[in-house]
Amino acid sequence: MKSVIDNEMKLEFKSKSNNEAFARIAVAAFTAQLDPTIEELADIKTAVSEAVTNSIIHGYEDKEGVIKIVARIIDNTIEIEISDLGKGIENIEQARKPLYTSKPNLERSGMGFTIMESFMDEVHIESVVNLGTKITMKKTIEKLNEFYETKGSQDEILI
Repeated sequence: MKSVIDNEMKLEFKSKSNNEAFARIAVAAFTAQLDPTIEELADIKTAVSEAVTNSIIHGYEDKEGVIKIVARIIDNTIEIEISDLGKGIENIEQARKPLYTSKPNLERSGMGFTIMESFMDEVHIESVVNLGTKITMKKTIEKLNEFYETKGSQDEILI
């Protein structure tokens, strides 16, 4: 059964490194309607930053291309798709390993996918060599009432 999309935004920009901050802020602004905590918002911004940076550095390398972002809100979950039409990933499992980098000469840490996976609830990677890569990430935003139910009453939290 498919979920009903409550809201959606689409964004397209050139694969320039100064657009990474723009992408991060745009997704954060869209996510704000779910009333996330500062920590949840920081997690999302960091994951988006890593995915966009991967597209710029690894997908397009020294060429200019287009990066697309589609963000959807379904109930209290943000789903973010970041895609490029770059060179693709030859070995996704290897690329997901912590500290693996295909660009050691650029002093890359090899932690991009690890960071995305640690900050988001779900991360899916689809890639075809010479056709591009799409990363889909999801994060459920804890509702304030659910927070009080699991952590105690509002009075106890305010004390």
